[in-house]
Amino acid sequence: MPHDIVNGAIGHNHAHDHLDSHMDPGDAAAELQVLTDQFIDGWRQAADKTAYLRLAGVPFERPGKGGPKALKLVDVRLTTEWQVGTASPGFGTRELSYLPFPGAMVAERTNMEFLYVSAEEADSLDLRAFLSARTGDHPGD
Repeated sequence: MPHDIVNGAIGHNHAHDHLDSHMDPGDAAAELQVLTDQFIDGWRQAADKTAYLRLAGVPFERPGKGGPKALKLVDVRLTTEWQVGTASPGFGTRELSYLPFPGAMVAERTNMEFLYVSAEEADSLDLRAFLSARTGDHPGD
């Protein structure tokens, strides 16, 4: 990366001393959605699903009540949902304001979960949480 020498100090081509590395929450959420979509597309196409998970760094064992490697990965679940409308609190009433979508606005969402079990418990890891932890992005921060 090019540097400027300003008053005897090396800088990074910007007028201020602090570089804010936080992404706008909307941008971070959009980037996370792209990563999620690409991960799921790669999963679907992968001839060797186990190798794909290993390359992606998905843990095959996780901490649980029984210790640091108590939970074992046993299932990968894909779920598809179709948002066909929206509901929100109504103004001045306890009833929800409901707006069904016209056909062109109906949106598909696919998510992935990693399911872990032990003799005492079961837990799941959402793909979005996994990718957020890996990339350091936390939409909404």
